[in-house]
Amino acid sequence: MRIPTGRYEKRTPRAVTIEFLRLDEAHLDESQLTKSAVTEDVSPRGARIVTDWNCAPGKHLLVSAPKEGFKSLARVVYCQRLESTKFAVGLQFVVRVEEWGKPASHE
Repeated sequence: MRIPTGRYEKRTPRAVTIEFLRLDEAHLDESQLTKSAVTEDVSPRGARIVTDWNCAPGKHLLVSAPKEGFKSLARVVYCQRLESTKFAVGLQFVVRVEEWGKPASHE
């Protein structure tokens, strides 16, 4: 019997450089709101990223992956401290990213 993980679809290990704009922080200027990160794993519905931003679940971001041609609103599902300045953040996308559900091709 499989134990449920709370995920709808399998995650695929994949490093994708993303940029995200923090939408819930009205008191910060745009240079403080915009961050970049790299995904650890992805699925069509979400991703796990590593960042220096300690965020709270429920926060909303505008996520883009310029090389992938992807942009979507996302909700922070969890934020776990990895080390003193790094955090693993789980994101749930509003828009599905179908190509992220496929295994990475090796060229």
